[in-house]
Amino acid sequence: MEIALEEARAAAARGEVPVGAVVADPAGKVIARAGNRTRERDDPTAHAEILAIREACAHLGSERLTGCALWVTLEPCPMCAAAISFARIARLHYGAADPKSGGVAQGPRVFSHPQCHHRPEVFDGVAAGEAEALLTAFFAGLRRG
Repeated sequence: MEIALEEARAAAARGEVPVGAVVADPAGKVIARAGNRTRERDDPTAHAEILAIREACAHLGSERLTGCALWVTLEPCPMCAAAISFARIARLHYGAADPKSGGVAQGPRVFSHPQCHHRPEVFDGVAAGEAEALLTAFFAGLRRG
């Protein structure tokens, strides 16, 4: 999770919402890492999770990340949760809950939907305090600015 937090801090430094993600292969080796780049790329799909999944798929030469784990600093939104399912990620570890836009434990609860084809094992609250602090500081800065 520390690498995901590094990516979140780098995203904040770029003026992006501070979310970072890391994909590890079944042996635990990091094969992809990313931070949010929606503003930089003018792309609403350039969430940290999507970028990390794309990089991991390219690295493995497959659209499936069977056996891989995703570490992300914030509960994935519905779009990212769907991508996690489609990529067949085995385990999702996330930090802060997202009551406003989350799609895993909040809102639509994508993995609980009957049409969800693959449900990863989910571990929440990993380094949640640090992830929440990054988000709180970022949005406080926007309100001051």
